[in-house]
Amino acid sequence: MRVLVVEDEPRMAAALAKGLAAEGFVVDTAVDGPSGLEAARFGGYDAVLLDIMLPRMSGYTVVQTLRAEQNWVPVMLLSAKDGEYDQADGLDYGADDYLTKPFSFVVLLARLRAMVRRDPVPRATTLAAAEILLDPASRRVELAGEVVALSRREYLVLEHLLRAHPTVATKESLLDNVWGSAETVDPNVVEVYIGYLRRKLGRDRIETVRGVGYRLRA
Repeated sequence: MRVLVVEDEPRMAAALAKGLAAEGFVVDTAVDGPSGLEAARFGGYDAVLLDIMLPRMSGYTVVQTLRAEQNWVPVMLLSAKDGEYDQADGLDYGADDYLTKPFSFVVLLARLRAMVRRDPVPRATTLAAAEILLDPASRRVELAGEVVALSRREYLVLEHLLRAHPTVATKESLLDNVWGSAETVDPNVVEVYIGYLRRKLGRDRIETVRGVGYRLRA
């Protein structure tokens, strides 16, 4: 079984390659995003272990590009980023699994074997609600089948609302996930961007839950 390890930290890459080889895998390595993407495209691998924080191109972009090209090689993301939204992003971009560093090699082996036992078939990676369709891989947004042009912040606010649906996205969570802080940003900026989205998507699609936040109407 052939595995590609895309990891820029030399000792981590060497340890993974040595451990996998000892378990009977044929292992190749790549040290940055572009070389990893090229190898994954044409190498005929059974699985890819992909670091997220890579030089020249992130692991998110690598897996996003593979899925946009209809390449369904099983991909496990490896990262020190352990936030729930980091993991959700990775899976929404098309990864099959996400393992947080530091990890047990025994656990990695078990999850790798489980991942390759599954057939690599196309998976839906879109978010949808209230006639809105958002594709994280291409950052394309459609409303009732028509493409809607959004700014970067508008897109991020909408993505957060879709992830929260059908529950409420609080102002604090929007500030933390879209602007990076609920403490240093004027909370009124959320209302401003909700207003922008309402003008583009329709006022009735985004409901204000007073004193809490916002949610998409079913």
